Amino acid sequence: MVNPYDPAMSGYPRDMVGYGRNPPDPRWPGGALLALNIVVNYEEGGESSVLHGDPQSVAFLTEHITAPIVGRRALTAESLWEYGSRVGFWRLWRVLTRRRLATTCYGVTMALGRNPEAVAAMNEAGWEIASHGLRWNIDAPADEEGERAEIAHTLALHQEITGAPALGWYNRSSARTYKLLSEHGGLLYFADNYADDLPFWADVAGTPELFVPYTLEANDMRFAVPGGFPDGDAFFIYLKDTFDVLYRDGQEGRPRMMSLGLHGRLAGRPGRTAALERFLDYVGSHERVWVASRADIARHWRANFPPPATIVQRW
Repeated sequence: MVNPYDPAMSGYPRDMVGYGRNPPDPRWPGGALLALNIVVNYEEGGESSVLHGDPQSVAFLTEHITAPIVGRRALTAESLWEYGSRVGFWRLWRVLTRRRLATTCYGVTMALGRNPEAVAAMNEAGWEIASHGLRWNIDAPADEEGERAEIAHTLALHQEITGAPALGWYNRSSARTYKLLSEHGGLLYFADNYADDLPFWADVAGTPELFVPYTLEANDMRFAVPGGFPDGDAFFIYLKDTFDVLYRDGQEGRPRMMSLGLHGRLAGRPGRTAALERFLDYVGSHERVWVASRADIARHWRANFPPPATIVQRW
């Protein structure tokens, strides 16, 4: 009897198997047992606001958990976000640059454009600045041509603001976003995926594209959602436990990748930065860790693991 759930037979576009029991040895540089990617999300100034022509204020991932305010400015939310760009970003920047840690910024184009000094600091530190879309958490134009035009505008403006083209993209706005990005070309990887602990290839409208998965749990966003981290100790313990298990995987012959997500308005608050520093010091006490940008991880994967002949995952 033919298995009706076999993706090869049914055309099911999801890959529920992945690398399975025996994931590939990624052969990280220097024989590292774990690749750690640190992401600083720069979003402040690109969020929903009547000042930006939106019908309501931002409410998601904001300390002041409340319903959006419709038709007028939300000064509390605005000031909480302003802390991220005015203070929190610089605190994270100093913590990371002091330790000379490779970092990726997911930069919202509108937000980056409002703070040239922060962009200059990222470039000074050698950070990778990937695209986080034109706006933060705002739907793309409803029609395909509108979204195609917005993608082209976003990437062109990103290069103008940062001085270099974006090599990665983290902002899946619609079911067709990947296809439009693939058609546009020029990107090393897509990041809006959470399906693995290693990069993987997917078929995007007939073209192999590399996905470097991200995280929504080893992420300070959980300070601003119900049931998330109550304090810095919980944040530190979760990050340490994640690191320990992945590092042990590497010791057992299955090296992995760990992502760490940060925001200036969240982890940039002093009581949380202390926990972040404890974690980074803990990472520094281990020798075989490759702290790398997502672009460097993507380059390594492309050089060592070209697209396979058969790709199950399709977009």
